[in-house]
Amino acid sequence: MNRPWLIPVGGFLGAGKTTLILSAARILSARGLKCAAIMNDQAGDLVDSAYATSQGVTTSDVTGGCFCCRFSDLMDKASELCALSPDVIFLEPVGSCTDLSATILQPLKRDFATDYRLAPLTVVIDPALDLSDPNIAFLHQAQLAEADIVIDRTNVNVSAWLDEILHGSSPIGSKLLTIDYQQYAAAEAALGWLNWSATLHLPSPLSPPSLIGPFLDLLQQSIPQIVHLKIFDQTPTSYLKAALTSNTGDPSVDGDLTASPESEHALRLNLRAIMASEDLHTLFSKALATLPGQRVNEHFQCFSPAPPTPQHRYSEIVS
Repeated sequence: MNRPWLIPVGGFLGAGKTTLILSAARILSARGLKCAAIMNDQAGDLVDSAYATSQGVTTSDVTGGCFCCRFSDLMDKASELCALSPDVIFLEPVGSCTDLSATILQPLKRDFATDYRLAPLTVVIDPALDLSDPNIAFLHQAQLAEADIVIDRTNVNVSAWLDEILHGSSPIGSKLLTIDYQQYAAAEAALGWLNWSATLHLPSPLSPPSLIGPFLDLLQQSIPQIVHLKIFDQTPTSYLKAALTSNTGDPSVDGDLTASPESEHALRLNLRAIMASEDLHTLFSKALATLPGQRVNEHFQCFSPAPPTPQHRYSEIVS
């Protein structure tokens, strides 16, 4: 009974994985359970980690590759979190990652059953996802094909989902993909990947909406084929998170839209677009030059993901 649950939540970029995890954490906390999360990305400075922390969820990161390529790092992070005695640890893999059953779930079932209780692999889908690009369609379809449970972000009963994965009869890691890893690598490499963070010191105070609203508008107009764009603004008195999943429409927003103006803003931005990383770097740099104030402690990474090289890959399902 002392083994914490590991709950993997997959799905494509912008599908709503973090939103589901935080909603579930609030419900479990009300039930008296302690939650943590391990986020995953190809680079550091994760918006989702900062946002989850602001919501009171203890969070750790696995960066520099997806969970399958960093399986040892994943288990090290889980072990570190266990020192805090969580009842549940959510696992959120990179949004472009698939083949999780063969590379994550089967090794967990074989080698870590005495340390953790494993929940089924849930894949979150966004019905509005644009599948016109063949690379996105390939990754999305592979994620669906290996899911133990599929849920629609627009129509999910989070309490019922938790009851099913923790107390139901759904199989765990019940499907294995037959996937062409060359095609998989090419599909991921079609995405430009950009993570940026800085602390902004403004000559005149601005509220988070007044600062990041125009910046998001500019990025939406100047960078074509945005797949997912997230920005998190933390000030001494408030925070604001905004996200886009296309070049059209308004962003989804969480936080205080009526926050007071501040002179200091800690910003994190994660951007994925269907374009060469060099072009993405150039376009983002031009937009970045329009931000007011002085940027300090700045970090900037822009690249295309390297081919996935899993530490483990099982060809049979572990019972």
